[in-house]
Amino acid sequence: MRLRQAGRLAIPLVAAFIGACDLTGALATRQQAAAPLPANPTPGASSISAVLDLLVGLHQTDPGRQAEAFQAAKDAADLTPTTSNRLRYAAALATPGHSGSDPVAAQRQLSELLARPETLLPMERNFALVQLNEVEQRLILQAENKRLRDEAAREARDRQQSSNRRLQAEIDENARLRKALDEAQAKLEAVTHIERSINDRATPAPRTP
Repeated sequence: MRLRQAGRLAIPLVAAFIGACDLTGALATRQQAAAPLPANPTPGASSISAVLDLLVGLHQTDPGRQAEAFQAAKDAADLTPTTSNRLRYAAALATPGHSGSDPVAAQRQLSELLARPETLLPMERNFALVQLNEVEQRLILQAENKRLRDEAAREARDRQQSSNRRLQAEIDENARLRKALDEAQAKLEAVTHIERSINDRATPAPRTP
Protein backbone atom coordinates (compact mmCIF):
# COMPACT_ATOMS: atom_id res chain seq x y z
CA MET A 1 0.00 0.00 0.00
CA ARG A 2 2.78 2.37 0.95
CA LEU A 3 4.73 1.43 -2.17
CA ARG A 4 1.68 2.21 -4.30
CA GLN A 5 1.28 5.62 -2.68
CA ALA A 6 5.01 6.33 -3.09
CA GLY A 7 4.73 5.45 -6.76
CA ARG A 8 1.80 7.83 -7.15
CA LEU A 9 3.82 10.64 -5.55
CA ALA A 10 6.95 9.91 -7.62
CA ILE A 11 5.18 10.24 -10.96
CA PRO A 12 4.48 14.02 -10.61
CA LEU A 13 8.02 14.66 -9.34
CA VAL A 14 9.58 12.90 -12.32
CA ALA A 15 7.33 14.82 -14.70
CA ALA A 16 8.29 18.10 -13.06
CA PHE A 17 11.99 17.21 -13.30
CA ILE A 18 11.68 16.33 -16.97
CA GLY A 19 9.85 19.59 -17.62
CA ALA A 20 12.55 21.54 -15.80
CA CYS A 21 15.20 19.85 -17.92
CA ASP A 22 13.31 20.72 -21.09
CA LEU A 23 12.98 24.35 -19.98
CA THR A 24 16.66 24.56 -19.11
CA GLY A 25 17.59 23.07 -22.48
CA ALA A 26 15.34 25.54 -24.31
CA LEU A 27 16.87 28.49 -22.46
CA ALA A 28 20.36 27.27 -23.21
CA THR A 29 19.45 26.92 -26.89
CA ARG A 30 18.08 30.45 -26.96
CA GLN A 31 21.18 31.83 -25.26
CA GLN A 32 23.42 30.09 -27.78
CA ALA A 33 21.34 31.45 -30.67
CA ALA A 34 21.40 34.97 -29.24
CA ALA A 35 25.13 34.94 -28.48
CA PRO A 36 27.13 36.93 -31.10
CA LEU A 37 29.31 35.00 -33.47
CA PRO A 38 33.04 35.37 -32.93
CA ALA A 39 34.48 38.21 -34.95
CA ASN A 40 36.26 36.98 -38.09
CA PRO A 41 36.65 39.97 -40.45
CA THR A 42 37.68 39.48 -44.05
CA PRO A 43 41.44 39.99 -44.45
CA GLY A 44 42.11 43.46 -45.84
CA ALA A 45 38.71 44.85 -44.90
CA SER A 46 40.17 47.38 -42.47
CA SER A 47 42.67 48.57 -45.08
CA ILE A 48 39.97 49.05 -47.72
CA SER A 49 37.75 50.76 -45.14
CA ALA A 50 40.55 53.28 -44.51
CA VAL A 51 40.85 53.88 -48.25
CA LEU A 52 37.11 54.47 -48.56
CA ASP A 53 37.22 56.94 -45.66
CA LEU A 54 39.97 58.79 -47.53
CA LEU A 55 37.91 58.88 -50.74
CA VAL A 56 35.01 60.37 -48.80
CA GLY A 57 37.32 63.12 -47.58
CA LEU A 58 38.59 63.78 -51.10
CA HIS A 59 35.03 64.19 -52.39
CA GLN A 60 34.26 66.98 -49.93
CA THR A 61 33.27 70.25 -51.56
CA ASP A 62 35.68 72.21 -49.35
CA PRO A 63 39.07 72.42 -51.13
CA GLY A 64 40.77 72.84 -47.76
CA ARG A 65 39.47 69.50 -46.49
CA GLN A 66 40.39 67.84 -49.76
CA ALA A 67 43.95 69.14 -49.50
CA GLU A 68 44.16 68.07 -45.85
CA ALA A 69 42.98 64.53 -46.60
CA PHE A 70 45.38 64.21 -49.54
CA GLN A 71 48.35 65.54 -47.57
CA ALA A 72 47.63 63.14 -44.71
CA ALA A 73 47.69 60.19 -47.12
CA LYS A 74 50.91 61.43 -48.74
CA ASP A 75 52.65 61.96 -45.41
CA ALA A 76 51.64 58.50 -44.19
CA ALA A 77 53.02 56.89 -47.36
CA ASP A 78 56.28 58.87 -47.10
CA LEU A 79 56.88 58.39 -43.37
CA THR A 80 55.48 54.87 -42.98
CA PRO A 81 55.48 53.25 -46.43
CA THR A 82 53.45 50.18 -45.54
CA THR A 83 51.42 48.48 -48.23
CA SER A 84 48.19 49.88 -46.79
CA ASN A 85 49.52 53.44 -46.64
CA ARG A 86 50.91 53.24 -50.15
CA LEU A 87 47.58 51.90 -51.41
CA ARG A 88 45.75 54.80 -49.73
CA TYR A 89 48.12 57.31 -51.34
CA ALA A 90 47.76 55.65 -54.75
CA ALA A 91 43.97 55.84 -54.41
CA ALA A 92 44.26 59.53 -53.50
CA LEU A 93 46.34 60.18 -56.62
CA ALA A 94 43.84 58.25 -58.74
CA THR A 95 40.82 60.16 -57.45
CA PRO A 96 39.82 63.05 -59.77
CA GLY A 97 38.34 66.34 -58.64
CA HIS A 98 41.00 67.66 -56.25
CA SER A 99 44.26 69.55 -56.64
CA GLY A 100 46.48 66.56 -55.83
CA SER A 101 44.98 64.26 -58.45
CA ASP A 102 47.66 62.80 -60.73
CA PRO A 103 46.64 59.77 -62.82
CA VAL A 104 50.16 59.25 -64.17
CA ALA A 105 51.65 59.06 -60.67
CA ALA A 106 48.71 56.87 -59.57
CA GLN A 107 49.39 54.46 -62.42
CA ARG A 108 53.02 54.23 -61.37
CA GLN A 109 52.19 53.68 -57.69
CA LEU A 110 49.54 51.03 -58.40
CA SER A 111 51.79 49.23 -60.88
CA GLU A 112 54.57 49.08 -58.29
CA LEU A 113 52.19 47.63 -55.71
CA LEU A 114 50.80 45.04 -58.11
CA ALA A 115 54.31 44.08 -59.22
CA ARG A 116 54.60 42.39 -55.80
CA PRO A 117 51.17 40.76 -55.37
CA GLU A 118 52.38 38.69 -52.44
CA THR A 119 52.52 41.84 -50.30
CA LEU A 120 48.83 42.57 -50.91
CA LEU A 121 45.87 40.90 -49.29
CA PRO A 122 43.28 39.56 -51.77
CA MET A 123 40.87 42.43 -51.15
CA GLU A 124 43.67 44.98 -51.49
CA ARG A 125 44.88 43.37 -54.70
CA ASN A 126 41.39 43.43 -56.23
CA PHE A 127 40.93 47.06 -55.24
CA ALA A 128 44.32 48.00 -56.71
CA LEU A 129 43.46 46.22 -59.97
CA VAL A 130 40.16 48.10 -60.25
CA GLN A 131 41.87 51.42 -59.52
CA LEU A 132 44.62 50.73 -62.06
CA ASN A 133 42.08 49.86 -64.75
CA GLU A 134 40.13 53.08 -64.11
CA VAL A 135 43.32 55.17 -64.16
CA GLU A 136 44.49 53.61 -67.44
CA GLN A 137 41.10 54.19 -69.04
CA ARG A 138 41.20 57.82 -67.88
CA LEU A 139 44.68 58.26 -69.33
CA ILE A 140 43.52 56.80 -72.65
CA LEU A 141 40.60 59.23 -72.74
CA GLN A 142 42.86 62.14 -71.83
CA ALA A 143 45.30 61.21 -74.58
CA GLU A 144 42.44 60.94 -77.09
CA ASN A 145 41.03 64.30 -75.98
CA LYS A 146 44.46 65.88 -76.33
CA ARG A 147 44.85 64.39 -79.80
CA LEU A 148 41.48 65.76 -80.86
CA ARG A 149 42.28 69.19 -79.41
CA ASP A 150 45.65 69.25 -81.14
CA GLU A 151 44.08 68.14 -84.40
CA ALA A 152 41.37 70.79 -84.15
CA ALA A 153 43.97 73.44 -83.32
CA ARG A 154 46.12 72.33 -86.27
CA GLU A 155 43.16 72.45 -88.63
CA ALA A 156 42.19 75.88 -87.34
CA ARG A 157 45.78 77.04 -87.76
CA ASP A 158 45.91 75.65 -91.31
CA ARG A 159 42.63 77.38 -92.16
CA GLN A 160 43.95 80.63 -90.73
CA GLN A 161 47.18 80.34 -92.67
CA SER A 162 45.24 79.53 -95.85
CA SER A 163 43.00 82.55 -95.27
CA ASN A 164 46.05 84.71 -94.66
CA ARG A 165 47.63 83.49 -97.89
CA ARG A 166 44.47 84.20 -99.86
CA LEU A 167 44.19 87.64 -98.28
CA GLN A 168 47.82 88.41 -99.05
CA ALA A 169 47.33 87.20 -102.63
CA GLU A 170 44.33 89.51 -103.00
CA ILE A 171 46.32 92.41 -101.52
CA ASP A 172 49.19 91.73 -103.92
CA GLU A 173 46.78 91.45 -106.84
CA ASN A 174 45.07 94.71 -105.92
CA ALA A 175 48.46 96.41 -105.65
CA ARG A 176 49.44 95.05 -109.10
CA LEU A 177 46.18 96.23 -110.63
CA ARG A 178 46.54 99.64 -109.00
CA LYS A 179 50.07 99.96 -110.36
CA ALA A 180 48.92 98.88 -113.81
CA LEU A 181 46.06 101.36 -113.66
CA ASP A 182 48.42 104.15 -112.61
CA GLU A 183 50.76 103.28 -115.46
CA ALA A 184 47.88 103.19 -117.94
CA GLN A 185 46.61 106.51 -116.61
CA ALA A 186 50.07 108.02 -116.97
CA LYS A 187 50.35 106.75 -120.55
CA LEU A 188 46.94 108.11 -121.37
CA GLU A 189 47.85 111.49 -119.99
CA ALA A 190 51.09 111.42 -121.97
CA VAL A 191 49.26 110.56 -125.19
CA THR A 192 46.70 113.26 -124.52
CA HIS A 193 49.47 115.79 -123.94
CA ILE A 194 51.18 114.75 -127.19
CA GLU A 195 47.96 115.02 -129.17
CA ARG A 196 47.29 118.46 -127.72
CA SER A 197 50.79 119.59 -128.67
CA ILE A 198 50.33 118.32 -132.23
CA ASN A 199 46.99 120.04 -132.55
CA ASP A 200 48.44 123.28 -131.27
CA ARG A 201 51.22 123.14 -133.90
CA ALA A 202 48.78 122.33 -136.70
CA THR A 203 46.57 125.29 -135.95
CA PRO A 204 47.82 128.41 -137.87
CA ALA A 205 48.51 131.53 -135.86
CA PRO A 206 46.07 134.41 -136.46
CA ARG A 207 47.27 137.09 -138.90
CA THR A 208 47.56 140.72 -137.94
CA PRO A 209 45.49 142.94 -140.35
